[in-house]
Amino acid sequence: MGEKNGRWKREKGKKILILGASGFIGNTLYKELCNYYDTYGTYYSNKSYRDNQQFFQFDMEEDDITRILKKVRPDYVISAVRGNFSSQVLAHELIVQYLSRNKCRLFFISSANVFDAYSKFPSYENDKTLSESIYGRLKIKIENMMMRLPMQKMGILRVPMVFGNTSPRIKEVKAAVINDEPVEVFPNLIINVTNDDRLAQQVHFLINRGKFGIYHLGSHDLIQHEELIKEIIKRLGNYHPVLKRVYTTNENRYLAVLPKTNRLPKNLNISCQEIIDHHLMVD
Repeated sequence: MGEKNGRWKREKGKKILILGASGFIGNTLYKELCNYYDTYGTYYSNKSYRDNQQFFQFDMEEDDITRILKKVRPDYVISAVRGNFSSQVLAHELIVQYLSRNKCRLFFISSANVFDAYSKFPSYENDKTLSESIYGRLKIKIENMMMRLPMQKMGILRVPMVFGNTSPRIKEVKAAVINDEPVEVFPNLIINVTNDDRLAQQVHFLINRGKFGIYHLGSHDLIQHEELIKEIIKRLGNYHPVLKRVYTTNENRYLAVLPKTNRLPKNLNISCQEIIDHHLMVD
């Protein structure tokens, strides 16, 4: 996979279609890639994209994604879409059918939750997936669809918790501390993390180098969830919220995806402390 399995032919004018390009991760990906590639995106309800010729309105519960695929004819589809789970499954079934007949590669933004049934150790690219959560099982189902494609047509990009100034997680923490509400933390949960900017840079690298296979795109080190949230709150100002500690187990539990087979260059790595120090500043 990845480097040792070869590279997609580099071409000028690659076309990229980002599903969910109006969302938190999808929009960061669009901004990163649009100056280098012929980049298109989908949006659901944000009317500000209506007059943008690079964006297509897409209602996952009503529309057939094949129509947009045939119109754009992308070299890469990046799936960062959210929404109804059964509609997500159907949309990706149609994308996989399209890929089976066309020269195109699918990058799927998956999740560390595909391993959430395991708790004793961090997880690596070739570990067997197993999830106890509905969300994790959704991601596994779509991953398994992709596994039936030729390897060079797919990229499974597993990410841990994604932070950033506009991330839903940061907004939730900000709202809680401002409104003097408890902030939920998981003291025994050990995780790795990333942010939207670094994730977008990593995806850009994978496209530029023609990579494929399974990648774990998170910080190279680990941190306890409670420690991370405390550090984030410090960056927000002089707040002293009540922490609502949620114990799902009396032992440490891991939910982290680390690379072993497909490693990125050092300049694309990131640490938990870097995310705290440089990417969680107050707006």
